[in-house]
Amino acid sequence: MAMSTIIPFRRPAPATPARTGCDVAAVAGDLLVVLDQLEGLVARAASMDRPRIEVERSVQHLLDAISAVERASDTLGEGSSISEPA
Repeated sequence: MAMSTIIPFRRPAPATPARTGCDVAAVAGDLLVVLDQLEGLVARAASMDRPRIEVERSVQHLLDAISAVERASDTLGEGSSISEPA
């Protein structure tokens, strides 16, 4: 039996509106959990016994991550009102 290097490609079924809403709610909930975890990490990172510059950079990167998660959450909240780039 010959081996084939062809991998079948299947497109997922289009999401139904009810399923999309459920997925958005689940992702939004997960993002809130991640935000809580990141905020806890900021507090822990700020109290690390490491060189000051390392602590400051770590905290800044975590704060940047919080901003990114907040933007993702805001984008979900905007839903279909976002226009696609041309």
